[in-house]
Amino acid sequence: MKVVEPLRWLFKDEVRDVGRKLGLPENVVDREPFPGPGLAVRILGEVTPDRVEIVQDADAIFREEIRRNGLQVGIWQSYAALLDVRSVGVMGDERTYERPIVLRAVKSEDAMTADAFPFDFAFLSLVARRIVNEVKGVNRVLYDLTSKPPATIEWE
Repeated sequence: MKVVEPLRWLFKDEVRDVGRKLGLPENVVDREPFPGPGLAVRILGEVTPDRVEIVQDADAIFREEIRRNGLQVGIWQSYAALLDVRSVGVMGDERTYERPIVLRAVKSEDAMTADAFPFDFAFLSLVARRIVNEVKGVNRVLYDLTSKPPATIEWE
């Protein structure tokens, strides 16, 4: 497959408009952008097979709950990111030093600016509980409320 000029010069919202005009299915036109470098930009610090698995598992839970709760409409992009720090926690009677996951979901028209998607607290609590209970190596879940700018959509 080859990029056809001038498509490579269009912004994401313009590419979506072209896709609609070409009659492409909405699930293709409205799919979330995936970072060119892949999951590496969602893993702060060293990228290892174990850390990739943590991000994949946390991300799968987040996306599953978004779909299950019918929240995907209006989300430009959503994902889980793994921080390069450890956090103290307690699981059972044991103290743990595991990693925090940051959830990020934004609404945007063109990805030039973006605002945090306004999930309700009950939804975020459900996702956090599932990730901590189901993803080995995670003991804390955070939700990124930062707009773009000053932040970007991705963490790296």
